[in-house]
Amino acid sequence: MPEPTRAVYLISVAAELAGVHPQTLRIYERKGLLDPARTPGGSRRYSDDDIALLLRIQELTNEGLNLAGVQKVLALEAEIRTLRAERDQARLEVRRVAVEAARSARGGELVPLSKAITLYQGPRRRR
Repeated sequence: MPEPTRAVYLISVAAELAGVHPQTLRIYERKGLLDPARTPGGSRRYSDDDIALLLRIQELTNEGLNLAGVQKVLALEAEIRTLRAERDQARLEVRRVAVEAARSARGGELVPLSKAITLYQGPRRRR
């Protein structure tokens, strides 16, 4: 199975797969929306990930966004992916710490909160 990041497609093939003209890919590159790999001779090579990005750009432009809007949407989507990955990592860390705490509690190192702290209720009123 080929790697989705491996740049193998020529500009003409990538354009055909994305349903656009090769010049459109050059424009996207100039605007910073796309960064294809280059051969030692300078030819552009596109990966499956690049093709997926091209299709997303096409989807957004077909919905009426201009290229500046597309760039902002792509940046926000990338930020969301990053934040979700950080959230997932934090959840894993919380689970690890909880498991560690539970193991320690079984060994008698922790005292249940209800027995460790008595809250002051103030003076009791007589009725």
